[in-house]
Amino acid sequence: MAFNIVMLSRIQFGLTIMFHYLFPPLSIGLGLIMVIMEGLYLRTRDPQYEHMARFWTRIFAVNFAVGVATGIVMEFEFGTNWSTYSRFVGDIFGSALAAEGIFAFFLESGFLAVLVFGWDRVSAKMHFFATCMVAFGATFSALWIVVANSWQQTPAGFHIVASGAGARAEITDFWAMVFNPSSMHRLGHVLLGSYTTGGFFVMSVAAFYILRNRHREFAQRTFAIGLAVAAIASLLQLLSGDQQAKMVGQYQPAKLAAFEGHFKSESGGTALYLFGVPDEKQQQVKGGVAIPGMLSFLLYEDLNRPVTALDRFPQSDRPPVGVPFQAYHIMIALGTFNIALTLYACYLLRRGKLFNKVWLMRIFGLAVLSPYIANETGWVAAEVGRQPWTVYGLLRTADSVSKSVPAGQILGSIIMFTAVYALLFAVWVFVVNAKIVAGPEGAPEPPEETTQTGLIEALATWAHPHAAEQD
Repeated sequence: MAFNIVMLSRIQFGLTIMFHYLFPPLSIGLGLIMVIMEGLYLRTRDPQYEHMARFWTRIFAVNFAVGVATGIVMEFEFGTNWSTYSRFVGDIFGSALAAEGIFAFFLESGFLAVLVFGWDRVSAKMHFFATCMVAFGATFSALWIVVANSWQQTPAGFHIVASGAGARAEITDFWAMVFNPSSMHRLGHVLLGSYTTGGFFVMSVAAFYILRNRHREFAQRTFAIGLAVAAIASLLQLLSGDQQAKMVGQYQPAKLAAFEGHFKSESGGTALYLFGVPDEKQQQVKGGVAIPGMLSFLLYEDLNRPVTALDRFPQSDRPPVGVPFQAYHIMIALGTFNIALTLYACYLLRRGKLFNKVWLMRIFGLAVLSPYIANETGWVAAEVGRQPWTVYGLLRTADSVSKSVPAGQILGSIIMFTAVYALLFAVWVFVVNAKIVAGPEGAPEPPEETTQTGLIEALATWAHPHAAEQD
């Protein structure tokens, strides 16, 4: 049985990066939330805020460690599976990764020791400074990774040296490379998605405590902070997504056409599909529901201006439609859900009726999945929609893989990575679960309550809460 080396290499890299991307958004989101909690403690000296900061620091440390371990693998893959790509973009991609390691990773990891172990060894202000530096380092790390990836989407500030198999891109303007047309739009989108993830994760754990009637004051205050972060980030994500779509329409029109299932050019306004199933053979979206002219209005503020369709591009330059279309629409649907859920919760919180609604706490216990899935599907849409290019308009994916790595070795590595990552994820769940079971410091529980199993019983809690007040 023959295997396609290009497809196997894409599957391998997609598997490793999608697993890795479970952890950095949570680190970034928790970093901001820990800064808020510790800042409130410095301002009020209320020990409850210190308990919050200490508790979430322990979760952050575990998540950070797993994120680092899973991220290292991808850098080796550039050399083993994508050597032609690495040779072409090494001067540019390498400079961004070097900046991420020198400026961001060392800043984050250096202050992490003070954050985790310095609670009773340094002053409260010094510890708060360390927390700020760790949060800033996580954000700064995201900056350089997004810059490197965005350059592949919208290359700028470079020239091509040599030709043929020896061609490579070299930087001519470092700041033009950093501030390429898509980098800041995409950075804002990534950070807001991370803040939403952090907020929902915090609310999920707090909702679990509320349903179990454990650490109730801690849980309610924690929930309120997570809700504020998630609600603001979700709303801003709506604006960020609008700007992102306009940027993609300007610089990657084929990708936008794939996102929207826009196969054929039209003389008037272009409809916006809410859902459907694209059929690339028949060049149509089956079972789709669309709003006439809405895509034209969102992009150009003109209901009658046509949007570039896929038929304007050579067949060899068109991205696949099915995966980007569905991933893009799942991301939008989940983003809309996040906005509606958090705004409703804010309304109930203001009226003092949030925490006695059992059904809503159950929803928040599971709603943490929403931003995770939205992050992953957003990444899938962006990367699959860029096909058939690794560097948009310059280097094709089929020409980027290593020529000397056999398909059997790639398949073997996929199986191995899947097994190792499954084990690593189980360890992450076990350790995080143990820390949730232990609960925050300074809030002892009755002996009978200590048998709860945290995340492992979260689904059972959702189905059978036994200690929360009814509506």
